[in-house]
Amino acid sequence: MLDSLKNDIGTISDVCEKSVGFKLLLESPIVKTSKKIKLIIAVFEGKLNELTLKFLNLIIENKREVYIPAICRNFLALARKDQNIKSARLTTATKIDNETFKKIELLLERELKTKVELSEHVNPEIIGGLILRIEDKQYDASIASQLKKIKQKLLETEIK
Repeated sequence: MLDSLKNDIGTISDVCEKSVGFKLLLESPIVKTSKKIKLIIAVFEGKLNELTLKFLNLIIENKREVYIPAICRNFLALARKDQNIKSARLTTATKIDNETFKKIELLLERELKTKVELSEHVNPEIIGGLILRIEDKQYDASIASQLKKIKQKLLETEIK
């Protein structure tokens, strides 16, 4: 059932991340517990496994719904660890095409000798290049980072 539960938790995590209204619902002390349960069932019924829905109900009944996003993150991290899957995040200044994305993913899988879940993020502030974060390690090859290093070196250089 791990794959099914992982998909369910991923769906919940996406909703928490992308829907400000859903997050506000979870955090609201004004909305009664019974109303939150009804709304959760209305949102996720038919999309999630019954076990996952019962788990959500249990969390809400015990008034721990504010922890749902963190629970999702931790569950997904534990599932990846169990299945020997590394998590990686690629940040670029502009969106890259699917073919290049797949090539990078395959290259990482070959280098790390394990399955890699690669996510892509666009941040125009890095100007160019890329930032690759694999679990808790980060490789920063962005133009913005290089410019900061040059600036720092120039500030440290003494004029003779």
